[in-house]
Amino acid sequence: MPTRSVQISVRNMDHSPALENEIRSRVAWLDSFCPGIAGCRVVLAVPHRHRRRGRPVHLRIELSLPGETVIVNHEPAAGAAAQAASHRRDGSEDRHKDAYVAISEAFDVARRRLGDVARRQRRRQHELVAR
Repeated sequence: MPTRSVQISVRNMDHSPALENEIRSRVAWLDSFCPGIAGCRVVLAVPHRHRRRGRPVHLRIELSLPGETVIVNHEPAAGAAAQAASHRRDGSEDRHKDAYVAISEAFDVARRRLGDVARRQRRRQHELVAR
């Protein structure tokens, strides 16, 4: 993978090699759209002592680009995790499933933001050439 550095931190939940592989594959996916990514830092966390059922999974992605940093913070909508937990038959918290959803949604946002960055860079280059 051309991305130089991928750092993954997991807080307040069990580390899962499968989740780490999913994150790394998503970073590679982003790299296919924007090969200029110099580094990526991902923090996957469950808030400590969260009082609602379903303990939502938070995800932060920091993408380092030449001259710019793209940051995506994913926090589920209020009540979404509690509602999902209330529909589970056994009442267990399937945080890994919630983590996959958070990863998918956050990396989709990151992809859109990288597209915005690429458009801005093309516009700047076009303006410089037009002068």
